[in-house]
Amino acid sequence: MKISNYARGALRHSRRAILAVGLGLIATASLGLSGADAKDKPLKVAAIYTVPVEQQWVSRIHKALTTAQERGDVTYTYSENVANTDYERVMREYAEQGMDMVVGEAFAVERAARKVAAEYPETAFLMGSSFGPSKPNFSVFDNFIHEPSYLTGMIAGSTTKSNIIGMVGGYAIPEVNRLMNAFMEGALAVNPEVKFLVTFINSWYDPPKAKESAFAMIDKGADLLYAERFGVSDAAKEKGILAIGNVIDTAADYPGTILASALWHMEPTIDKAIEAVASDSFEPADYGTYSFMTYGGGSFVADEALASADAVTAAKEKEQEILDGLFRVNVNDTEPKSTM
Repeated sequence: MKISNYARGALRHSRRAILAVGLGLIATASLGLSGADAKDKPLKVAAIYTVPVEQQWVSRIHKALTTAQERGDVTYTYSENVANTDYERVMREYAEQGMDMVVGEAFAVERAARKVAAEYPETAFLMGSSFGPSKPNFSVFDNFIHEPSYLTGMIAGSTTKSNIIGMVGGYAIPEVNRLMNAFMEGALAVNPEVKFLVTFINSWYDPPKAKESAFAMIDKGADLLYAERFGVSDAAKEKGILAIGNVIDTAADYPGTILASALWHMEPTIDKAIEAVASDSFEPADYGTYSFMTYGGGSFVADEALASADAVTAAKEKEQEILDGLFRVNVNDTEPKSTM
């Protein structure tokens, strides 16, 4: 059964957006500004991805931009599988084409991406980054779904029988580390006896390597896997154990295998940036907070046929505490380590 926090968060976000638009119209009228000060829609938006759009992290951005295009807010084009050595060239090409906004991930090309952005001050750049925004036009975002990761950790900690959980990640960078650390904290909060096996495959997309790492953890006694990368759930399915999903919901692809998933919703982030560009008010800013649950940027789902009713109830109660501001999940960007 899906937990519908995203819908509630999106509704709250839309109400805030409506209010903001209303206040903006009042301000415009009082200042005597004309509609010519805003950019015409649809905005021209391009995205640059270093992996296929099917990869879970990138797929969330792709989905949000596709949705914005379907609404008529943007025209959307993208390049996928762009090598790091080619990233700078592709950024320049899109800027030269007169794009209003360029979206992408700058994790491995920080200096080059910021250099290109500075050369095109009339273009808005919204880039996934572990670092901060920079003038005049470089905004950043990140997948801060540590909150739903904590909740799935609670369910995993209540479910494991061997008290050994295997965790396979891509790279040990902040946006991966914080999710894994939050998951571990959630599991330990309900089951202090849990031990973790942690490994990184040093790739964003290598399902066979992730699968082999998962098999090795199962051989060491793990009866539940944290699938930060594609390939881990395949190992869980083959061995008849459970897995925790990350970023996207893959339960339909692995029936009877996905215990729970922490989900990322990029729509609040993309919509906020589009709004800023359209109103000609885009400034370098950190959009990371729009991935928080309170904005509808994160949620979790649990398969109640696999998880105990008590575990799901406890996770839902903690979710409500997060939404009410009564509980804060730690943001821990340090590299997680095996505990056995």
